[in-house]
Amino acid sequence: MNKRAMLGAIGLAFGLLAAPIGASAKGESIVWNEQWKTPSFVSGSLLNGGEQAPEELVYQYVDRENGTFRLGGRARDRLALIGKQTDELGHTVMRFEQRHHGIPVYGAMLAAHVKDGELIALSGSLIPNLDGQPRLKKAKTVTVQQAEAIAEQDVTETVTKERPTTENGERTRLVIYPTDGTARLAYEVNVRFLTPVPGNWVYIIDATDGAILNKFNQIDTAKPGGGQPVAGASTVGVGRGVLGDQKYINTTYSSYYGYYYLQDNTRGSGIFTYDGRNRTVLPGSLWTDGDNQFFASYDAVAVDAHYYAGVVYDYYKNVHGRLSYDGSNAAIRSTVHYGRGYNNAFWNGSQMVYGDGDGQTFLPFSGGIDVVGHELTHAVTDYTAGLVYQNESGAINEAMSDIFGTLVEFYANRNPDWEIGEDIYTPGIAGDALRSMSDPAKYGDPDHYSKRYTGTQDNGGVHTNSGIINKAAYLLSQGGVHYGVSVTGIGRDKMGKIFYRALVYYLTPTSNFSQLRAACVQAAADLYGSTSQEVNSVKQAFNAVGVY
Repeated sequence: MNKRAMLGAIGLAFGLLAAPIGASAKGESIVWNEQWKTPSFVSGSLLNGGEQAPEELVYQYVDRENGTFRLGGRARDRLALIGKQTDELGHTVMRFEQRHHGIPVYGAMLAAHVKDGELIALSGSLIPNLDGQPRLKKAKTVTVQQAEAIAEQDVTETVTKERPTTENGERTRLVIYPTDGTARLAYEVNVRFLTPVPGNWVYIIDATDGAILNKFNQIDTAKPGGGQPVAGASTVGVGRGVLGDQKYINTTYSSYYGYYYLQDNTRGSGIFTYDGRNRTVLPGSLWTDGDNQFFASYDAVAVDAHYYAGVVYDYYKNVHGRLSYDGSNAAIRSTVHYGRGYNNAFWNGSQMVYGDGDGQTFLPFSGGIDVVGHELTHAVTDYTAGLVYQNESGAINEAMSDIFGTLVEFYANRNPDWEIGEDIYTPGIAGDALRSMSDPAKYGDPDHYSKRYTGTQDNGGVHTNSGIINKAAYLLSQGGVHYGVSVTGIGRDKMGKIFYRALVYYLTPTSNFSQLRAACVQAAADLYGSTSQEVNSVKQAFNAVGVY
């Protein structure tokens, strides 16, 4: 198995390119979407509305700039407000979904920021002139059931080679799907299964002729795990992890059953660790122990999964003020001993799943703190930007997980470095890893946009091209000279705050590298001022990797 394809998943992207940041006649900073010739990121003093509701400013601005956005109708009728919150800087942050005659446009989201009655930023690519798209005028001739059958048959023929036992996935929905400069009426179909191999496939099926327009594996939203919490007293146990180090872990003692459980009641809605017993049924059984001592070799993977989930919770809470992956203290569930010799780990939309590895290519995956941080960051991404797992947005998705997995490792101060998965990869070979943030080329990944992978493997290079963003993040933190560009480092903490703000408040499902640059510049300006060294360093870091 290609090591770049290890370590979890999420989403899809259209691979939209954007032109360099420039200035409009009104002095606004703009990133353009080259495919649709519309703005994908706009910032500045866009519109002052006084006491008006923040969403009204968005509608008014888009209507005023209709010649640029070209939605073909009133913004109020084309943009549905689906989320609204106030962030720690006092910004009202809203997310809008583009719709055409009530049908959602796949991946077309708009994030908007209003502060002190002024619209200051819009992020996201909207699809123009849908009224003029000839394919949308064709009648829908394929039913939901037919679309689902087409997807399941393709999975059987091209993925599993046998009919998989499917699980309940997301309901099939009708969407407008933009592709190759056109838009089509299509079904988004989700096919989920755990055997013969885990899969969470998304299919886009043309609603007029049944053609498969796109498909990709997004193993992040499988069937929610069950398993009931136990009532009892919070206790502290002790055990030994995969690498032989001793850890103290929060457990729960049930006097009714007379057992200790890997149930941590001290963080949010709880942290729960389950025993998969080398099967492929989730979640398994809530881990039990008779004496609160977890030193058996079979216990090690559970000790690490349980302990490191708590570290990740603490990092996001203490550093970013985020309560669990959803921001609302969702319970964190993990299943260990999944399958036999399973060489992977993944987030399935409701819990973590860890394989034991084969002992040669991988040790048990829960033994790597950056792996745990990487996978749980996929969950954070799922609940924020929703970066779809293909092409550039998928590479950003992977890079975010590498960035925050590494920052979690530094936070815990457990032999931290800028390598990914080094603790559990090839135990018989010293000094290697899955990927490197400081030197992506060390493992064959690109460190500059000019060297990006442009093929179709690995969902368009999501694990490969993440190296470009990883290098930018490393340079922003540590500084250095890359491709002749000198970058002034601002440290890990500030780098993390900038990327976190970009992820949570500015990125949208189809964001590409240029939009990420603009989002990080804006996030740095929000946090440290538009003329700060931090803003300059963000620009230098992205310049150094050829992203404009």
